[in-house]
Amino acid sequence: MTDRSASPRFALNHMTVPGLDMAGLFGLARRLGMDEVEIRNDLSENGSPAKGDIRAVPAGEARRLAREAGVTIISINALQRFNAWTPERAAEAVELADYARESGARALVLVPVNDGTGQADGERQRNLREALTALKPILAERGLTGLVEPLGFEICSLRSKREAAEAIAYVAGENVFRLVHDTFHHTLAGEDAFFPGLTGLVHISGVADPALAYPEMRDAHRVLVDERDRLGNAGQIRTLLEGGYDGPLSFEPFAQEVHDFQEPEREIAASMVFIRHAFEKAAA
Repeated sequence: MTDRSASPRFALNHMTVPGLDMAGLFGLARRLGMDEVEIRNDLSENGSPAKGDIRAVPAGEARRLAREAGVTIISINALQRFNAWTPERAAEAVELADYARESGARALVLVPVNDGTGQADGERQRNLREALTALKPILAERGLTGLVEPLGFEICSLRSKREAAEAIAYVAGENVFRLVHDTFHHTLAGEDAFFPGLTGLVHISGVADPALAYPEMRDAHRVLVDERDRLGNAGQIRTLLEGGYDGPLSFEPFAQEVHDFQEPEREIAASMVFIRHAFEKAAA
């Protein structure tokens, strides 16, 4: 199989720079040499849409901004609690899928229930299959991919990529659904399985705090990947690329220290250099 690890490409998730509006996000991505971005519907301040939140930007305007900047919107992040399927969730899925189609986005990220409920063996698999069955025609009719993102937290109802892959196969959804491999969540879940052929997106972030045990790690600890990284990002991504994954590596740090960067372009560029050098070292 061809080794693609020598030429990783990057994308920019809006969570990296939530203080920028959508046009600012697109412009920053281009200055960094990226042409793929992820926009979000969960960037809020005091319960109101933030200036980067898609709820504040009409879909047609998002499409125009992306076209003018020369970027592709690879996903909208996210339909939350997707595996607790209700009439309200169905309506939200249709609303987000319509926005995705009209904005030119290619996929909708699907985030599972993460509050300690729905974890029982049998129950969680049943709930997952029900949700995927219902989402399949909603996404397919709009030409969208559903990106299923297991979360590594111990309270999550979907921690395993293997379980997600089995559910996708159960609903014959391979033409509609793909996995998100998040390097943070992969580590927290303790899962050693990789599914490069079924992976549609990779989220990258690091954890630098040496005092944290893995079960103690939270989104607030997720920083840009550098020499302090405890998650083994370079090894994870290399495994995926060597296995045939040919999509982008999308920066998704949540830490406030990243959001407060005065020069995010410089910091993100440095992380890109570090990751590329790590690949070169591993390939030597």
